[in-house]
Amino acid sequence: MSRASQFAPAPDEIVAKWSKFGNWEREYFPTLVGLTVEEVRTDYCRMRLPFRKELEQPAGVVHGGAIATALDSVVVPAVGQHYPADARYSTVDMHVQFMAALVGEDAIAEGWIVRRGRTTVFCEAELVGATSGKVIARSMLTYNVGLPKGS
Repeated sequence: MSRASQFAPAPDEIVAKWSKFGNWEREYFPTLVGLTVEEVRTDYCRMRLPFRKELEQPAGVVHGGAIATALDSVVVPAVGQHYPADARYSTVDMHVQFMAALVGEDAIAEGWIVRRGRTTVFCEAELVGATSGKVIARSMLTYNVGLPKGS
């Protein structure tokens, strides 16, 4: 079940900006695994990780690295909403609990802010099977925000 309703709608300009996450002029890692933004709300984001055979490991399940990438990436639009455009974000801590295998289906990742400081942001994320609804993984993350000089 989606957590989106727990978060207020974001202003239109925030939604417009962060809905484009992953649609860059060149390919970066989140694009490489196929992540797409589905919804942006205040301090919240939901992304889809489309199933592709290239994301599987030899045992036939989606690789944990692809799952961790989705969990790490989904919080970026939530983190970035309250900072200037030239701020930089970096993961300083990430704990992932893999709870089940993701096999042959898309995944939905949701990420949200737990607590926001001036330059440190605490987040959580969860990834579920898009068809099965099965919880695949959960994550607790800490982000550092590099603010431009004078901010």
